[in-house]
Amino acid sequence: MANTIYTGFLNGQLGKGTYTPVDFDAATDLKLALIDNAGGDGAPDGANDDYWDDQDGSLVDSLSTALSSVTVGVVAAGVVDAANMAPAFTTVSGATVESLVLLRDSGTPATSQLICFWDTGVTGIPLTPNGGDVNVDFNASGIFKI
Repeated sequence: MANTIYTGFLNGQLGKGTYTPVDFDAATDLKLALIDNAGGDGAPDGANDDYWDDQDGSLVDSLSTALSSVTVGVVAAGVVDAANMAPAFTTVSGATVESLVLLRDSGTPATSQLICFWDTGVTGIPLTPNGGDVNVDFNASGIFKI
């Protein structure tokens, strides 16, 4: 696999498909998930997964708190960024984490839109939970670019 922006999200941002376009500057429901690629739903699939119910069976522990200070175009044109999260997850336990997923949490898995995931080039992944906190420091060049 490779780090991927979900196809459903990309199409939704362009007005196609079932996704509602995300206004990142106003979004208060963007969260991260730690994923066990061997979990109940398997590894993230950027082409075929679209909503959180396609991945929630692979969740390790719980969703993060919402991202804060989300910006678009501040780091560079088309780049989404947010404040680092320390901690993003508290007292994490469970299976080994191989992926990190960004989603728009509606509170219902069947309507929570998957945005992107990372499984390579992320410091600390794979991660073996030990009951400690997990911080997330986004790259200085931003979270992702469209």
